[in-house]
Amino acid sequence: MRLIDRYLLRQLLGPTLLATLALTAVALLSQSLSALDVIINQRQSAGVFLKITMLAMPQLINMVLPLALFVAALVALNRLQSEQELVVCFAGGMSRWRVIAPPMRLAVIIALLALVMNLFIQPAAYRELRNTLFDVRTDLAATLVREGEFTEPAPGLTVYAQSVDSRGRMGNLFIHVAESDGSATTYTADEGRMATRGGTPVLVMSRGSTQEFSATGVLNYLTFDEYIFDLGPLVASEELVHYKPSDRYLHELFFPDLEQDWERRNRLEMLAEGHARLATPLYNIAFMALALAAILGGGYDRMGYGRRIAWAGAAAALTRILGFVVQAASESGVWLNALQYAVPLIAMGLALRSVFRQRVSRFIDMRKRPSRIAPAGAPA
Repeated sequence: MRLIDRYLLRQLLGPTLLATLALTAVALLSQSLSALDVIINQRQSAGVFLKITMLAMPQLINMVLPLALFVAALVALNRLQSEQELVVCFAGGMSRWRVIAPPMRLAVIIALLALVMNLFIQPAAYRELRNTLFDVRTDLAATLVREGEFTEPAPGLTVYAQSVDSRGRMGNLFIHVAESDGSATTYTADEGRMATRGGTPVLVMSRGSTQEFSATGVLNYLTFDEYIFDLGPLVASEELVHYKPSDRYLHELFFPDLEQDWERRNRLEMLAEGHARLATPLYNIAFMALALAAILGGGYDRMGYGRRIAWAGAAAALTRILGFVVQAASESGVWLNALQYAVPLIAMGLALRSVFRQRVSRFIDMRKRPSRIAPAGAPA
């Protein structure tokens, strides 16, 4: 029996891995297209783009795992039933539970992996993703200069660069600073680059000139080979990284700091997110049960199981959509969080009931039963 269990498990494991990789690749492509803004508008490197894409993968994998498991189980179980390998298992004396134990065991393992990702890997990855996006948004080099455009990164400051190469070097740089007392200073340079001096970001300008117009109306002009423009006042900001519910660990969702105004106002949303982290792995088991119901939830059919598979697919889609609806509704009422667990558990129970209510004899092809008609010429 252990040999047969391992064989059934292997037949399911391969399609599951293949379906997971395929669906994750599709989801990753969609995520990559939305992250192109980082390179196009924020002028970040390909490494930053790749980092952002990879950090979004834990949630993407968690979203596609139940669907991948469902599709893979349908493919593998339909082939096993069509080739009558499951019929042989039943004819050999295996109970229904022994036949469905390997698929259910695989679903439980995947559910545990999904739970680990929900509780530890996803919040860690999303925190790093939030920090990376914050650094991109506050990147001085990206916000200070845009090639061929006049920008105003701060009140009274206007910056223009005719060109910016891949190394961040700026060509034909123009900077105009207007002070509150009415004075103004204009800097022009053939070239400029970002640097750090004494821990403070600076703009190093080469081969240029300054024209300073004082508040009293006096114009001062000088040329330079190199000039250091202090960017420290531009980076002085009290803005901090704010972690959303998807970025927080389970204990932070269930036990928020109620002294913080945002956490007090969004307590129900955080609680709903916490219960969703615990409930969503159950969809892996529920979808496996639905796949088993599609193949084993009725008698052997020589014409195939297309209709039952279609019904199972519709039930799986309805179950997951209902789960999203319940999660959103839970943000308005604490008691609704119980429904986040009820939806996958009810789907699982109904699917397994469909499997176990069938008689084992109905799974066996009539062609495999011995004929009771005596052969011609046999003695009566």
